[in-house]
Amino acid sequence: MSVEAYGPSSQTLTFLDTEEAELLGADTQGSEFEFTDFTLPSQTQTPPGPGQAGPAQGQGPPGAGQGAPGPLEAQVNGPDGILQNGAVDENVAKTSQLLAELNFEEDEEDTYYTKDLPVHACSYCGIHDPACVVYCNTSKKWFCNGRGNTSGSHIVNHLVRAKCKEVTLHKDGPLGETVLECYNCGCRNVFLLGFIPAKADSVVVLLCRQPCASQSSLKDINWDSSQWQPLIQDRCFLSWLVKIPSEQEQLRARQITAQQINKLEELWKENPSATLEDLEKPGVDEEPQHVLLRYEDAYQYQNIFGPLVKLEADYDKKLKESQTQDNITVRWDLGLNKKRIAYFTLPKTDSGKDTWAVSLAFFPPSFADMRLMQGDEICLRYKGDLAPLWKGIGHVIKVPDNYGDEIAIELRSSVGAPVEVTHNFQVDFVWKSTSFDRMQSALKTFAVDETSVSGYIYHKLLGHEVEDVIIKCQLPKRFTAQGLPDLNHSQVYAVKTVLQRPLSLIQGPPGTGKTVTSATIVYHLARQGNGPVLVCAPSNIAVDQLTEKIHQTGLKVVRLCAKSREAIDSPVSFLALHNQIRNMDSMPELQKLQQLKDETGELSSADEKRYRALKRTAERELLM
Repeated sequence: MSVEAYGPSSQTLTFLDTEEAELLGADTQGSEFEFTDFTLPSQTQTPPGPGQAGPAQGQGPPGAGQGAPGPLEAQVNGPDGILQNGAVDENVAKTSQLLAELNFEEDEEDTYYTKDLPVHACSYCGIHDPACVVYCNTSKKWFCNGRGNTSGSHIVNHLVRAKCKEVTLHKDGPLGETVLECYNCGCRNVFLLGFIPAKADSVVVLLCRQPCASQSSLKDINWDSSQWQPLIQDRCFLSWLVKIPSEQEQLRARQITAQQINKLEELWKENPSATLEDLEKPGVDEEPQHVLLRYEDAYQYQNIFGPLVKLEADYDKKLKESQTQDNITVRWDLGLNKKRIAYFTLPKTDSGKDTWAVSLAFFPPSFADMRLMQGDEICLRYKGDLAPLWKGIGHVIKVPDNYGDEIAIELRSSVGAPVEVTHNFQVDFVWKSTSFDRMQSALKTFAVDETSVSGYIYHKLLGHEVEDVIIKCQLPKRFTAQGLPDLNHSQVYAVKTVLQRPLSLIQGPPGTGKTVTSATIVYHLARQGNGPVLVCAPSNIAVDQLTEKIHQTGLKVVRLCAKSREAIDSPVSFLALHNQIRNMDSMPELQKLQQLKDETGELSSADEKRYRALKRTAERELLM
């Protein structure tokens, strides 16, 4: 529809850019452009015809006198026809003041667990109902009995991760300020505590599982030990003991994930006053790159796996170095090799069992404590006043077993050892980075040298598509190796496949014969005559088992082990390199020097040099 349809009296619409003019009629630049006034077009104004001029500056609408402005014009331009800037500024100031006085308050529920919380608030989520929180006597922190986003309650999560066991209830809770402990022996290990209903229905008695709950004397008090139940069930405290927060309370609380809990617990080890907000600081919550299924090159492979190896090394180091034990009593002895041996026993928990082992009933074994192995290095320190301060390094030659709980370490050097005293010793576990250094070295070599492995393995490791390779070899007519049990169909198929492939993976549950199958593969590889076969395994026990099976086939086997494990006995000790060298009849001079070293403890400089040269010759002869 055209404009002409409205007739000749239709008013042309005029659009003014308010962003540029800001205020209509303002004479802000009057002095510069010599403008004294301008007016708004009126809806009653007749548009100028051809040859007719429009309204002039300072001229009102038709029918109005020039000295009597209309209401709109008077309102905009002021009584003098000019907008007063002072009045506008005053209006703007009033409006700004009113806006400043407005208070925009957040919903109370949104700020309930982010505002200042009482000291007894849960260190994870902020819930602070006295009936729902528990105080950890070791870490001096409060935690609630709610699960939140985790599989267990926050208090049990903390106790397990921080290896704590003693708690106190809040004074304003239903049971008052109570330290949970065994009524009979005073044991405070909550992972061992349980309850038995007493004669009165409203009374329960807390007893530890061993030995108090199993004592026959309980029958004399009319306590039925068969009714004993643990205080912690389904990874949280019983609700009558510590109230479980309602679902609404947990939803309103600060949300924290299991991953954040792990990082916060690690942060507390260095900074006990750290909070969840500290995880947001740069460098605290940096996640390593995710492992990929396919890598562009070996550099990308190293950049992803290198930080993961370092994380594992840092965790292993922190775990071992945190295992310091004080007030150790030592029993001294002298070994057959004239080296000093120290025997000691690590302290037990209340029930004679390790607290951490008990807590594994509530959490997966991924949190398992460090296990002491033969060959581990230990630092023994004397901190008493009966002898000078002393420190010695030794390796473990005996660990607790069915015959005793003693640990024995053989010292590298017994110089200055306070063998006349037995008390006030300290035990530190020595962390060795050898394994992790080798991993990092292998990753670096793999990244810079493509020839460090075959092309097939190189591309396989990077996840590239590689054409299947078949190795041409003479397959045996009988796959079962001599001295080993007969193979079943799947084991024969595995042996046959491995012998024809450059890289293979054999998987199977325990008891399916993987060790026998592996020993059979080694037997056939050695029979092909392509050189010595190197057999590796992730643990010393696994290597010993493979060594024993391979030895049963009649092959020549040499068990290599670290120097720290040479004194450790095993079922295949006679196959160890150092023991085979001792029994070599072809080198009588080496045997004489070895005997002299065993008797005196050391050799002269010339004899030591000769001894090492003969030993290297013997090693080469055995390994060829």
